[in-house]
Amino acid sequence: MSVKVLVVDDSSFFRRRVSEIINGDPRLEVIDCAVNGKEAVEKAAKLKPDVITMDIEMPVMDGITAVREIMRTNPTPILMFSSLTHDGAKATLDALDAGALDFLPKKFEDIARNRDDAVSLLQQRVSEIARKRSFMRRPAVAPAPAMSTPVSAGATVTRTPVRPMAGSGLATGTAVPTRPVSSMGRFKASGKRYQLTAIGTSTGGPVALQKVLSALPANYPMPILLIQHMPSTFTAAFAQRLNGLCKISVKEAQDGEPLKAGTAYLAPGGMQMMIDGRPGATRVKIIDGGDRMNYKPCVDVTFGSAANVYGDKVLSMVLTGMGADGRDGARMLKQQGSTVWAQDEDSCVVYGMPQAVAKAGISTEDLPLDRIAERILVELNLV
Repeated sequence: MSVKVLVVDDSSFFRRRVSEIINGDPRLEVIDCAVNGKEAVEKAAKLKPDVITMDIEMPVMDGITAVREIMRTNPTPILMFSSLTHDGAKATLDALDAGALDFLPKKFEDIARNRDDAVSLLQQRVSEIARKRSFMRRPAVAPAPAMSTPVSAGATVTRTPVRPMAGSGLATGTAVPTRPVSSMGRFKASGKRYQLTAIGTSTGGPVALQKVLSALPANYPMPILLIQHMPSTFTAAFAQRLNGLCKISVKEAQDGEPLKAGTAYLAPGGMQMMIDGRPGATRVKIIDGGDRMNYKPCVDVTFGSAANVYGDKVLSMVLTGMGADGRDGARMLKQQGSTVWAQDEDSCVVYGMPQAVAKAGISTEDLPLDRIAERILVELNLV
């Protein structure tokens, strides 16, 4: 059965263009269009689409207000279309905070190097977020008891019931066992010592990072590297938003600046973030993204750099995202003796990047989003 899509935009040209692309995939079907947010809310209630594509700036009711209302009344996976401007970035982040799951640039030449790649990416994004529709509409259930499951000699992971992602619009889903952390659902510190935290993510990452970072204390004892797949015009606005919401400092990383405890450094869009020096005297190195790189910034690049400098002293996490970026870098970290965790499937918007790490046997714990900050604090003896 095809994925039913509602296309929302006040431009007849853009509605037609997006509809043609979506209908070009046999897995997808545009069932109707709406010309403003008010009509989108009404048609979402009547037609019950599996996915909605949504413009931000529209008459009668804007896209952000429409997203908020749809998530309140008929939770549905929503893909936003955004302009690549500073104001567009701020509006898109507002839409994600309201409950939209992902976004793409409205100009197709900004999506990919050629039209065929842009078409394929749009179709793929719609298909991927459609997989969350059943979880968004499930009623809340009582949590299942946690269970312990040994996975290899000397390693035990846990099955923890899933909870909704705050601010994401996701309703509480049925608790599906993944890999728990202890038989009682409580965390224990491993006793390892760390000097750096590194987090990589993509689709669904803005909400996930906000959830994790806003729970960390101002006296967080080490620097944090953040790698979020995001356009260059978005990262400064995103860092600014996080800085206003978090007790720690959050900033867009700049070439040559020293790493400081209690500060999170967000990799600039379109560039690669690495680190130079030695633990305790380390600086950020920002280099050109490179035409051959699929991701700019790339989690593998930053994780690999961290492994070379910090060895076994890195606490790393791979969160929600499409593809497998982070797997190779996480493998390098693990080979050096560092810790690698992954977000669990049920709390991910897209279970691609964490799945790649988990399936490769690299992550030692798979964690629901709403317990990652708790796990960090326990691991670092901050609670």
